[in-house]
Amino acid sequence: MSLSIQNLRVGYGAVTALHDVSIEIASGVITTIIGSNGAGKTTIMKAIAGLLPQAAGHVLYNGEELSGLRPSQIVAKGVALVPEGRRLFASMTVAENLATGAYSRSDKAAIAQDLDRVLDRFPILRERLGQRAANLSGGQQQMLAVGRALMSRPRLLLLDEPSIGLAPVVVQQICEIVAAISREGVDVLLVEQNASLALRLAEFAYVLESGRITRSGHARDLRQDPAIQAAYLGI
Repeated sequence: MSLSIQNLRVGYGAVTALHDVSIEIASGVITTIIGSNGAGKTTIMKAIAGLLPQAAGHVLYNGEELSGLRPSQIVAKGVALVPEGRRLFASMTVAENLATGAYSRSDKAAIAQDLDRVLDRFPILRERLGQRAANLSGGQQQMLAVGRALMSRPRLLLLDEPSIGLAPVVVQQICEIVAAISREGVDVLLVEQNASLALRLAEFAYVLESGRITRSGHARDLRQDPAIQAAYLGI
């Protein structure tokens, strides 16, 4: 088991956003969390990444407690977040944004190799290395956000709403990239409001409603579930 979330509770002031959420992320598969806007999906991702304090519960990665660690320490453990909205450094170049992904590393030769791999994966970024991130298209910015995360050489990649605001053709490109990353041995936790996309891409899925896990199972089974179809797939 790659990631184990046990009875996680997170709040914003007096408001509880996550109610004793428990999730298991298996190695070698893409796992997704689907749910409507405001269900708490981004809150889970931020809690895993150390960006939000926990009121209770545990986040274990390969058996090691992540709760209480700083975000930089969690990245050093091999967990990288591609946040909702990308959160790039808009005034910095593509090259500079990619370099920030490796800020905690000192292995210069390996960093150079990883940069080449990222640019091979995203050829458009190689063409735009000197361009400011703010001037990229939405799809290019999403590729840059993923590339920046990969520069930390993660073993677990957290993807928060990667399809949001993108044209369908670009969404398909991002899906192909995520599938390729998974095949190369990086575990993936995908949070998506686009349930149809998420359930096609992932192998295992959780349904989050109002801060609580209400369903879980193989993605192919949830795709066939009438309640899921009615609530999330428009069928």
